[in-house]
Amino acid sequence: MSDTPFGFGLPPEEPENGDEGKKKDPAGGGQGSGGNPFGANPFGFGGLPGMGGAGGADNPFAAMFGSLNPNDLGAAFQQLGQMLSYEGGPVNWDMAKQIARQVVAQGTADGTKDASVGPAEKSAVEEAVRLADLWLDQVTSLPSGAGTAVAWSRAEWVEATLPAWQQLVDPVAERVGSAMGDVLPQEMQAMAGPLIGMMRSMGGAMFGQQIGQAVGALAGEVVGSTDVGLPLGPAGRAALLPLNIAAFGKDLGVPSDEVRLYLALREAAHQRLFAHVPWLRAHLFGAVEGYARGIKVDTSKLEEAVGQLDPTHPEQLQEALQQGMFQPEDTPEQKAALARLETALALVEGWVDAVVHEAAKSRLTSADALRETLRRRRASGGPAEQTFATLIGLELRPRRLRDAARLWASLTDARGVDGRDGLWEHPDMLPTATDLDDPDGFVHREHLDFSELDKMLGEAARGEGTEGGDDEK
Repeated sequence: MSDTPFGFGLPPEEPENGDEGKKKDPAGGGQGSGGNPFGANPFGFGGLPGMGGAGGADNPFAAMFGSLNPNDLGAAFQQLGQMLSYEGGPVNWDMAKQIARQVVAQGTADGTKDASVGPAEKSAVEEAVRLADLWLDQVTSLPSGAGTAVAWSRAEWVEATLPAWQQLVDPVAERVGSAMGDVLPQEMQAMAGPLIGMMRSMGGAMFGQQIGQAVGALAGEVVGSTDVGLPLGPAGRAALLPLNIAAFGKDLGVPSDEVRLYLALREAAHQRLFAHVPWLRAHLFGAVEGYARGIKVDTSKLEEAVGQLDPTHPEQLQEALQQGMFQPEDTPEQKAALARLETALALVEGWVDAVVHEAAKSRLTSADALRETLRRRRASGGPAEQTFATLIGLELRPRRLRDAARLWASLTDARGVDGRDGLWEHPDMLPTATDLDDPDGFVHREHLDFSELDKMLGEAARGEGTEGGDDEK
């Protein structure tokens, strides 16, 4: 669980500040201080009275903006205006998008800058996905799920995946936003309308800042649209990021075309699963939403922060948010939601791992090495877990990936490809966390065929509709 579970760590320096922005805090509150990569002064309010800023009591505006050059001053006022004027949902997604694009433009730690994808790279990705689909046809009964194959830059990945991030993060942010308005007594809420509005505007901005930072950083590491085990991109579109694929394979000692093709196999396998298991997307996203519903807000801390909140001291709310007031409840329902999500992710990633290995093992000389590299990347958390831990306090890790992969491989041996893939027809047919402990017992157990039951229920529903129409006549 993250120390700052809901992403209210501090936002990044504006790119325009360059190196100067990283050196502004002589007290050690800048980058890397206290384990917070975003610095200690979130929105430049440090120089206001009572904030410990030098000279703040004499001239708060000078203390607030004195370190900025004239070109930055307008940007600072504009950002402050965006924060306080926002009236949308629980997250300022315009700000999130803006910050993510800025992070991408800055480049990654190794100095790699984003760049438009050229024709040769697009052609290579299209050919890799086409070949991957041909190989997958021989090892799975699920047909191709990729209508198109695209090569994205990092910025294009940000643009294409933000709608999915919104669906994942909004339930948590909504819970936080509601708590901000509920801490005041009912009789005071009418009088405190402007204050509540300001708090929610700032909360939306804080979420937007952190989500933008996290998504922008993630864009520098992912190799496709399904790295986190969830379908983040548009349906039916297999996407790879050539720049990140090159960085991923740089020190592996594996030919670049093999790396690209192996990652294309994984992307295409994910696309098949999400395209032809219609309930799976809602199942995964619903598990995240169920987890969000179990969030418990420590209202005593929030009440204290609101009671002491002064419009000239907005950092008080920021500090309160960092003190861990938002934590998941330790209830059976919350544990069940987390277990449901972790098991589903393990089954998805395990199936992809098993199917891709079957397709690649006799064709790619480096298949085993690439498989192990990707397994370790997912098991250690990687970009997906770190991003979710920052945003919503949820470690999105398929903890039992190896167990699930072994189970799917055993199912293939025992029941064949059709018998294995047929389990995806209904969520109740899938293995559970307990089944991962006893894979042999699950493999040789008889299972109900839900397809016939669904067919009967559908016919019954159509029959009732027909009878109702006759009665109306």
